[in-house]
Amino acid sequence: MTKTTGENMTGADVLAGRFEEHREHLKAVAYRMLGSFTEAEDAVQEAWLKLGRTDADDIRNLGGWLTTVVGRVCLDMLRSRTTRREDPLDDTYVPDPVITPLSRIDPEQEVLQADSVGLALLVVLETLEPAERLAFVLHDMFAVPFDDIAAIVEKSPAATRQLASRARRRVKGATPSAEPDLGQQRQVVDAFLSAARGGDFEALLAVLHPDVLLRTDSGALVGGAAASKLVRGAKPVAEQALLFRQFAQFAELVLVNGTVGMVNVSEGQLLSVMGITIVDGRITEMQILADPERLARLGLPGAQG
Repeated sequence: MTKTTGENMTGADVLAGRFEEHREHLKAVAYRMLGSFTEAEDAVQEAWLKLGRTDADDIRNLGGWLTTVVGRVCLDMLRSRTTRREDPLDDTYVPDPVITPLSRIDPEQEVLQADSVGLALLVVLETLEPAERLAFVLHDMFAVPFDDIAAIVEKSPAATRQLASRARRRVKGATPSAEPDLGQQRQVVDAFLSAARGGDFEALLAVLHPDVLLRTDSGALVGGAAASKLVRGAKPVAEQALLFRQFAQFAELVLVNGTVGMVNVSEGQLLSVMGITIVDGRITEMQILADPERLARLGLPGAQG
C-alpha cells in the first residue's frame, strides 16, 4: 500500500521500530534452526515481509507472533533441504560459526558466552528431522509453548511434545557435558597447538580423546588431502594435525560459538575456523570449516585474539 501522508509514514516507522526490537532474537532463533547466517537473515526478512502484509493492530504479542512466523519459515526451508541429505558429504557439513575475539577470560565474559550454542550441538541438530528440530529449538531453547509449536508443525500438542522429547534424547546422547571453564579450555587448546607446531605426536595423543572426531568441511570444490572428511580416533587425528602442521603457525585463538577455538589467518585471509569440544581435559570433537566460499561470506577477513 502506498504511503501518502506523514501519519502513515509515522505508523510504518513505528512498526519498523517494533520489529527491530525483536530482530536479534529472531536471528538467534533462525540461526539455531538453520545453522546458516545467510538463511537466517532470509528467514527474518521473510518475517518482516509477512508482518507488512498483516494488520499489526490485531497482533497482541508481536514477539511471540514473529517467533512463530520465523519458525514456520525455517521449517519450510529445512524441509526443502531433504534432497541434500542424500549427499554423502552431508556427514562433513559444519554450520556457520560465530567468531568473537578472545581478548581476555574473566567471569563476566563467561556469563556473556553462557547462552552460546556450540558447533557440535548445531551439527547434531542437522541430523534431526525438520519438525523435531523445530520443536526442540523453539521449546527447549526459547521456551515457546507446545500449543504454539503444534500449530506450526500441524500436529497435536502431545505429538509435538514427543517430537521435542525424541530430539532431546538424541542431542543428549550425542553431546556429552563439555568443559565450561574458558581458562581450562584455553589450556587444552594451547597444548594442542603447541604439540602441532612442534610436530610432537605423543603430545598430540595426550591431549586427544581416544575416540576424538575430526570433521572437516572444505566445500565441494576442494580436493586432495584438504578435501572434506570425517576422521575418528586419536592416532588418525594426530596424523592429520601433523600433515597440516605448516598452518599451525597462522593459528589464532578465538571464541567459536562461545568456546575456545581457533582461526587460521594468512596475509589477511581467513583460511579456516575450528570449533573444539573438550571433555575431562581432552579434545573430543573438532569441527573445521575450510570452505573458501562460505568463509568469504562470513565477512571476516581476519581475526584478532
